[in-house]
Amino acid sequence: MNDALQHLPHGPEFRFLDRMLTLDPGTSGVAEYRLKGDEPFLRGHFPGDPLLPGVLLLEAAAQLAGIVAQSDPAHPPLPGLKLTAVRSAKILGAPRPEELITLHARVLARMGHLIQAQATATLRGTLILQCEVTLAGSP
Repeated sequence: MNDALQHLPHGPEFRFLDRMLTLDPGTSGVAEYRLKGDEPFLRGHFPGDPLLPGVLLLEAAAQLAGIVAQSDPAHPPLPGLKLTAVRSAKILGAPRPEELITLHARVLARMGHLIQAQATATLRGTLILQCEVTLAGSP
C-alpha cells in the first residue's frame, strides 16, 4: 500500500505524506504525515514557534486525493495531475514539530480530466482541516 506514495509526482522534499494506512482504489484513502521539525520552511514559519503552514496542510490533502484518484482501476492515471481549485476550506488548527497528522480523502466525482474530492485532516483525533479540492490532468 505504501507503494502508492511512490507514484506522487513530487520530489521527496515536497511530499507531505509518509505512510498510507488504507486505500480503497479510486474511492478513498487515509494517510499520515509527521511534521519532523527539521523542514526548511519551519525556520521562517514562525521562528521560535514553528507551525505547519495551512497551505501545506491543504497540499497534503491534495496529494492524498491525487493518490486515491490515480489508483482507480476503472480509469487510467491522468498525466500531469495538479491541484486546480480549493473550496470550502477551513483550517482549524496548526500542527507543530513531532505531531502526527492523519489525512482522509474521498473522491466525490470525476468528469473527463477533472476530479472532485473531499478531504480532512485530524491531529490527535481533533479536526484541523476540511476542504474540497479539484484536481485536473492534461486533457
